[in-house]
Amino acid sequence: MSTDRIAGTPSLTPRQEDILRAVVDRHISSGQPVGSKHIVGVGGLDWASSTIRNELHRLEEEGYLKHPHTSAGRVPTEAGYRYYVDRILPRAPLPSTGTDLARTVGTDLARVEVHQTLRRLADAISEVTDLLGVVTGPPVASATVRHVEVLLLQPQLVAVVVITSTGDIAKRLFAFDRPVDPGLVDWAAAFLNDRVQGLAVGAHGMPARLADPSLGPMEQGFIEAIAPALVELEEDRAVYVSGQARVLTEERRREMSESNGLVRALEERYLLLAVLRGAVEGSRTYLRIGSELPAELSGVSIVAAGYGPPRRNLGAVSLIGPVRMDYAMAIATVREASHALSSYVEGVYG
Repeated sequence: MSTDRIAGTPSLTPRQEDILRAVVDRHISSGQPVGSKHIVGVGGLDWASSTIRNELHRLEEEGYLKHPHTSAGRVPTEAGYRYYVDRILPRAPLPSTGTDLARTVGTDLARVEVHQTLRRLADAISEVTDLLGVVTGPPVASATVRHVEVLLLQPQLVAVVVITSTGDIAKRLFAFDRPVDPGLVDWAAAFLNDRVQGLAVGAHGMPARLADPSLGPMEQGFIEAIAPALVELEEDRAVYVSGQARVLTEERRREMSESNGLVRALEERYLLLAVLRGAVEGSRTYLRIGSELPAELSGVSIVAAGYGPPRRNLGAVSLIGPVRMDYAMAIATVREASHALSSYVEGVYG
């Protein structure tokens, strides 16, 4: 795993790395400042207390640790967490998530719609890590057309409902200047299903499939009027969130200086989607810590991974929480979830 966020940073000595790892691990598990007495003899740190205190001082001078208030112990800085994630964690196997996320996702495409699977996966990864689980769905335009309904709601008002291969439903209304013949509406439904079933929603070839020189002016005009329901679908993504009660408790909100920004991002979604676009577009684990994120989210960390069939990312699986999070478990969880979800959606989008 590499996130390429610490390029050019001088390497620490092996002893300094061992001590930094011990401090980060201890602080993640306890939430308390870490002094030399807490790590002497832990994980092979068998150096003298004076040696460890001296190295702690050097790590603080280098900006990897800091003193909170007047405590004798130290806590990691964002730079310390970044070094830990990029240089130390990759040297050891990631932990087991303790759950079978592939089983959580399932394989029965006939019975479970994709959106239900994404919601269930968000619940599962949040429960595993005690963090906020966020899964972004594929854009509607990445699915294929399963069925089209054309409905006459009022004499001059027509609804076109597009049901996709993922179970998503897109509905659009069209108002006409004069009453529409019910027979024309029924004909249009049969025509559209014959022409576009199985075709990618919003595909470039969709207009050509809808053009037919043999149609009369009335039929062709009606199809042209309602065609935007199939060719102009937006790229909006659904966002499935789980674990708000776990992450937004009073105690944990104190750890996240910008928790109000996180709440707004969850409500408005556009900022969250913009941030996670990096995970969708990249092939590596996406990890941002504190101030590496936009100011509205600078009090949290995000670990994410894209999912989709080979060479086609559709969305992201992500975990959000305090900067003091268990990064090893978060990375292991999003990777396992991404792999399981990629295998699942290949049957729909492959």
